[in-house]
Amino acid sequence: MARKSGPTILQEELYPLADEQSREDLDDARLLDLDVEQESPFLRAQNRVSARRASLPRKTAARLVVAALAASIIFICGIGVAALYHYGERSWRFRIESSDDVEIGGLENVTRPQVMEVMGGDIGRNIFFVPLAQRRKQLEQIPWVESASVMRFAPNRLKIEIHERQPVAFARVGSRILLVDALGTLMELPGKKKYSFPVILGMNPGEPLSTRTARMKLYNELVTQLDSSGAHYSQELSEVDLSDPEDVKVIASNPQGEVLIHLGASNYLERYKVYVSHARTWRQQFDELESVDLRYDRQIIVNPDLQGRAKPAPLTASAARRAMAAGVKPAALYSQETFTPDTDVSTPTSSTDLKSATTRPAHHKYVVKRAKTKTRTKTKKGAATVQANAKPAPRTNKPSPAIAKGQGPQ
Repeated sequence: MARKSGPTILQEELYPLADEQSREDLDDARLLDLDVEQESPFLRAQNRVSARRASLPRKTAARLVVAALAASIIFICGIGVAALYHYGERSWRFRIESSDDVEIGGLENVTRPQVMEVMGGDIGRNIFFVPLAQRRKQLEQIPWVESASVMRFAPNRLKIEIHERQPVAFARVGSRILLVDALGTLMELPGKKKYSFPVILGMNPGEPLSTRTARMKLYNELVTQLDSSGAHYSQELSEVDLSDPEDVKVIASNPQGEVLIHLGASNYLERYKVYVSHARTWRQQFDELESVDLRYDRQIIVNPDLQGRAKPAPLTASAARRAMAAGVKPAALYSQETFTPDTDVSTPTSSTDLKSATTRPAHHKYVVKRAKTKTRTKTKKGAATVQANAKPAPRTNKPSPAIAKGQGPQ
């Protein structure tokens, strides 16, 4: 007999409720999460977790850490510097052993012994203890030194740079001849170098630098004006007398002889050009041309009285030899004497008297007035009349005791 078979029961049919229930729970959980995200902040605040605050804020703690690290680094560096200082102070490597460790540059007229006289006390001293500023000031006390710089180079070397003064003229001070710069600083004559400067008179030993500076200002103005036209008239001068600021006197050198020229206190170039343009005429007119006074605008005095011109002190033998070796012109080495005129010469009124006046000895004083007359000599601003009105002081050249007889200028 056949067995009646019943319907087949599937597994899904056995647990239908369980699967459906789990799916519903999962859907409810997802919906719950979405609902939580969309909850208001008031409901979310109820889920906050309380946190414990630290004793210091984070920024303050970070700053303290950085400060501690910096202090540690500074402390370590300080220990290192102290160790290096102690080493540099006591090590033999930083000691100046000899003058070979001192390098000197820029020397021309300053000698190395002059520099080492200042720096000699630092031999054997630690290089870091050499007072550089003090040594620089001491070096600038040397007359030839205008400025100096002193530098140290490790481990044990010093370097010195010298900038020397530039001389512009010779200066006769007492019985010596020295060099002088544009500011009035006096310097000894160099041993081997020669110059072609005039000799300045009127400087006294012991006078302050400010006085010499004022005189050199006059000299610089004189040279500037004489050379401004390109003729370089200053090269013709052998002496410049600055004893009277209101009357600058120069001695011009030329093959015919030395001539003393009064240039006053201004217009040096114009007045000197008057001398240059009329010197030949005056030499033909007078037996000897010794001096010319060009200080006055409308009057020229030829061979004026030389009384009162200071007689420079005679040079010593050694000073004369050094001056000649340095390039001083021989005419500046002679002492000049003056005499006082004792008679007067009447003023000529005719051409005969004028002719007799011009043939008299050259030690007479002649006045050239700018006026239009029959007897004329060409001048810069018109005609000139020659009048003899007084005897001048003759100027005689006598060699300095330093120059042997027969060795003067030819």
